[in-house]
Amino acid sequence: MTSFAKFPSSSTKTPDSRATPVALEDVHTSGRDDSISHTPTPTQITYRTLSIKLDHASTNDDAHRSFHPATIRDIKVHLNTPADCFTRFGSHPSLGLDTEIANRRAVTGGKNVLSPAPVRLLVISISATFYAMVDWRASKIMKSMQNVLANEAHVTRDGVLKTIPAADVVVGDLISLRIGQRLPADARLVEASTDLAFDRMLLTGESEHVPGTIEPTDVNPLETRNLAFASTFVVRGCGKGVVFAIGDQTVIGHLVKISNNQKPKPTTLQRELNVFTLIISSLAASFFLLATLVWGVWISKRYPDYATPSLAIINAIGCLTAFVPQSLPICVALILTIVAKRMAARSILVKNLSTVETLGCISVLCSDKTGTLTLGQMKVERCGFADRTLSAEEASGDVDGVPALGELHLVARLCNDAVFVESEGPVDSRKVNGDPTDTAILRFTESFPEIQSIITTHDKLFQIPFNSKNKWMLTVVRSTTTTTSTPSPHPLLLVKGAPDILFKSCTRILRSDGSTSPIDSDVHEEMTRIQEEWGGQGQRVLALCRKEIDDVKIDWSAGRQCEPAVMAQVNELTLVGVLGLMDPPRPDVKSAISTIQNAHVRIFMVTGDFKNTAVAIAKQIGIVTADTRSDTLDDVHQNQNARTRFAHVKKALIKPDPDDAPRTLVISGSELAEMSSEDWDVAIGVYQTIVFARATPEQKLLIGKFKRPVPSYFFIFTRQRGFISVEETKKRGDNTVAVTGDGVNDVPALKAADIGVAMGAGSDAAKEAAAMVLLTNSFASIPVAIENGRLVFDNLKKVILYLLPMGTFIEFMPVMANVFLGVRLALSPFYQIWFCVTNDVVMSIALMHEKSESDLMIRKPRNARTERLTDWRFFIQAYLFIALMAWPCTFGMFFLYMSEHGIGFHDMLFAYSKWTDGYLGYSTHQLNEFLRVGQSI
Repeated sequence: MTSFAKFPSSSTKTPDSRATPVALEDVHTSGRDDSISHTPTPTQITYRTLSIKLDHASTNDDAHRSFHPATIRDIKVHLNTPADCFTRFGSHPSLGLDTEIANRRAVTGGKNVLSPAPVRLLVISISATFYAMVDWRASKIMKSMQNVLANEAHVTRDGVLKTIPAADVVVGDLISLRIGQRLPADARLVEASTDLAFDRMLLTGESEHVPGTIEPTDVNPLETRNLAFASTFVVRGCGKGVVFAIGDQTVIGHLVKISNNQKPKPTTLQRELNVFTLIISSLAASFFLLATLVWGVWISKRYPDYATPSLAIINAIGCLTAFVPQSLPICVALILTIVAKRMAARSILVKNLSTVETLGCISVLCSDKTGTLTLGQMKVERCGFADRTLSAEEASGDVDGVPALGELHLVARLCNDAVFVESEGPVDSRKVNGDPTDTAILRFTESFPEIQSIITTHDKLFQIPFNSKNKWMLTVVRSTTTTTSTPSPHPLLLVKGAPDILFKSCTRILRSDGSTSPIDSDVHEEMTRIQEEWGGQGQRVLALCRKEIDDVKIDWSAGRQCEPAVMAQVNELTLVGVLGLMDPPRPDVKSAISTIQNAHVRIFMVTGDFKNTAVAIAKQIGIVTADTRSDTLDDVHQNQNARTRFAHVKKALIKPDPDDAPRTLVISGSELAEMSSEDWDVAIGVYQTIVFARATPEQKLLIGKFKRPVPSYFFIFTRQRGFISVEETKKRGDNTVAVTGDGVNDVPALKAADIGVAMGAGSDAAKEAAAMVLLTNSFASIPVAIENGRLVFDNLKKVILYLLPMGTFIEFMPVMANVFLGVRLALSPFYQIWFCVTNDVVMSIALMHEKSESDLMIRKPRNARTERLTDWRFFIQAYLFIALMAWPCTFGMFFLYMSEHGIGFHDMLFAYSKWTDGYLGYSTHQLNEFLRVGQSI
């Protein structure tokens, strides 16, 4: 069937050009379409008449002669008349296009040069979908963690108490505080009940309740009790405060703002993929330029009828696209999704898929102790008197055996801020409102037979809650009856707190038989020995003291005004006894730490305990071995050999010698600010393990870390221990640092680390700042995450090692042979893209599910600075070993098929413009049919 159509001519015509149609047979005999046009006139559109065979599948040789305007603005078809259009496109105003022709055009339309674009768009869409789906699931969980500030506030305006949205609170508002309320802004207290207290755990990570007062109690704004901060809770009492900071100007606002202002850093996986992309792009661009150069220097002169400049550029682009692994984004997304699903099964929420691999690189893990390495559930282990120590079980027994137990339980129970929410059920499972230490003591005293009698026969007169400055809690009670254990009806001053503070205020000590004796040097030495011994076993030691104040006249109804008079009585106390409390390690922590250390990851522990206690706990859970030497900052100062060795060494080379015996360094929070750069060189370069002890929440963050000015009251809860240690550790060696945290104070450290890991029970801000969340707070999840991070890298390397030779090189060789050797395309561009996004992905799924190698968790961590995902050895193996064996097999099938039809290998070489009607006795249709079938093999 023949159709004639008129096209506007873009070429210059000679004056003798005619509009004579060319017969169909003439077109195929000549192998090209002769265009003949009308003689142009100044007022006439010039046309050329073209004979088209509609049942012929267009080849690339014909494609460049099709109607393709240079740009969209050059399309003029809308200027043609309807009749011209029907003629031009071989259609009919009433009959339309012939069905047979329409079907054939539908088949041949797929070969249009724009057909790969939707496929490439599909690649991008599929890849984006994989990333978006997983990130969307993670974001659904994270959205529930956004509520840091209060939703509403109770303010007084125009003399009327109103409830308004927290967003409407302004500076100067008078807000009312009541139990259970979350503060909407930072406020200065102007009214406070005697029992007003706040829970600042969201900010500080510390569970001790902070009392509220009207008068300032410290020059440090974070230590004074007359300030209430946004996002904290009122746990007791009531009061009023005047708002002095709102929004971003609040303490928590500044923390979040600093966290958000930090520029996002590419993960280790993103950096590796960037390097790989740069290498592949450079190689592809080189082949593009080479193909263009070969056409310009040789092909255009030797075979002038083969390709126009536009077709040559298209062929050169084919070299570029064939060399790029289009399936890689999908494979990367699939690998990360598979691993993220495995981690989700272990209650590990991965917020950003690309951070999974970073865990496989970590060489240093900085971890909090409480709630992460331990259960976060304090328990009384033993109690001690001047002449006897008892286990917790023995101390809960009959008072007749040890008369002093009554006095000890009296102080322990009445000088206590915790209360049972539930009165029924087993003691250990009852819900308690209070901090962990008081909760443990409350449960301990509940089993004492006479405890209810003690509670009902005493009235509480006054109390000073525990605070980190005094390090003790004080309660004044009065006995309502006269009993053996409380012979005096006068007030009793009961104190519970740190032994190193209270021992200095004690003059007498209670013996187990109920008698008292003066504290001499021998007694003081014995009690100090008990404290050190118990502390060395990982126990927190508390001293319980009492004093009769019957001869002191105090107006107990005056509330806080009588506090100075009461505090003046904290002297000449009687030491009733000591309690040893312990936060038991999590059952699976020791094995998890062993696994992490076998993987050559160093663990730095952070705790608020004393040095001896911190080291003891570290030994119990395996961070520090029993025979490991524990040094202090003084030893660091005296290590001149290390200082000399590291003086002229690059920071990246400062790391412990694996042949040296493992050593542990114990640093207190107050010593961090004193450490110089040389001290850090020794600390990071000599010691395998570092324990940060006595790290308090009010240690100040170095102001030099920030570029913008910060209000003075912003010297806040962020623990210098975390942020500084992370920064200093990252500077040295080949360290990739992971940090665990739970409070807003940990946000800068979580952000500064290469990967931040938040606890599921932690603050919303910590979860938001971290890249990963341990939903069950289980430390045992971390080795799982490390293993999966390493597995991602290994499997991704295997997948790329498959995709490069099998997915790109094999597809590139037909294009290269076509451009440089004139061989017809053994694989069409459509098949190239289709195989990339279907066959290659499906075949590589098995590699994505590969299990861990046997030595995966005993290898040293990958050095993210020097060890690349792909290097020159990788490309040699991919291209010069695997690919050189694979592509002849696949390419050979094409040549085998063509040879079976009489077209030999040598006939295919340099067949640039020969591949046309009559070549080797075949018509163009037959040659193209052979080609289509050969491409499908």
